[in-house]
Amino acid sequence: MADPRVVSLIPSATEIVAALGYADRLVGRSHECDFPAGVEVLPSVTRALVANAGTSREIHEKIGEAWRAQSEAGRALSIYEVDRAALRALEPDVIITQSQCEVCAVSLADVERAVCDWAGRDVAIVSCEPHGWADVLDDVRQVAAAIGDAAVGERLVGQMGAAVAGYRERVAGRKPVRVASLEWLDPLMGAGNWVPELVSMAGGVERLAEAGAHSGWVEWEQVAAGRPEVLVCLPCGFDLGRAAAEAARLRDMPGWGDLPAVRAGRVYAVDGHQYFNRPGPRLVDSVHTLGELFHPDVFEPVHEGEAWRRIS
Repeated sequence: MADPRVVSLIPSATEIVAALGYADRLVGRSHECDFPAGVEVLPSVTRALVANAGTSREIHEKIGEAWRAQSEAGRALSIYEVDRAALRALEPDVIITQSQCEVCAVSLADVERAVCDWAGRDVAIVSCEPHGWADVLDDVRQVAAAIGDAAVGERLVGQMGAAVAGYRERVAGRKPVRVASLEWLDPLMGAGNWVPELVSMAGGVERLAEAGAHSGWVEWEQVAAGRPEVLVCLPCGFDLGRAAAEAARLRDMPGWGDLPAVRAGRVYAVDGHQYFNRPGPRLVDSVHTLGELFHPDVFEPVHEGEAWRRIS
């Protein structure tokens, strides 16, 4: 396929396409795709049915209400909508979406419904489903193959792997710090999937989730029982400012002042929206960010103020 026209419906895939050197093949994006700079000029073909505004609790309740209403109406569960006419008008050869989380982005089912009546048009639908670091690398390969350049995909995979290997070397032989990573703050959710692996790469050990397992709800008692030396708050979809505001609410939790992380001043808000929530090339930067939090004598604070902030 010569110079395929690509529509990416998930920010991480948009970043993968750009990192592969094929940003010029992108002709459309999701409403959340905003990196690298310049992709915002592409037409957006999705919108959220639930506004990402308010506190963690308010958003959680709005999503629950939307799903209940759809279920009672007998409709397919989704909190995103694809502009079918706009998508078709772009005449894509490749559409990239995901099949991992209905809350994170447009799903495979959403895309299949949108293109089900495209008779006579040959469109490749690529669905990313990363649960761990190896899956992220496989998604890079999958996207590269769909674009028609598997070799450049292997090259990017090699670069990402080499960067992470270098970070591992920096913390080799050090005692891992105990870490609690929270992907949502009200109700509380531990950060699963690839995050525990990133924590390990940076010299920590995750206490709230297992590598490769879906993020799950947790109770505050579980957080406290893990005696975390570092508490990382990276709520999904929140930039650094919103993450910091939400993390500050945790101070009212029982026994807050007794946590080793609190006593040591090692509670951090992190920009999950731009880094940890996007399983693509910038997970390498996410590992470095964690290294800055876990082992500041080894990792220079290049992401301080941009990707993370200390909660006093």
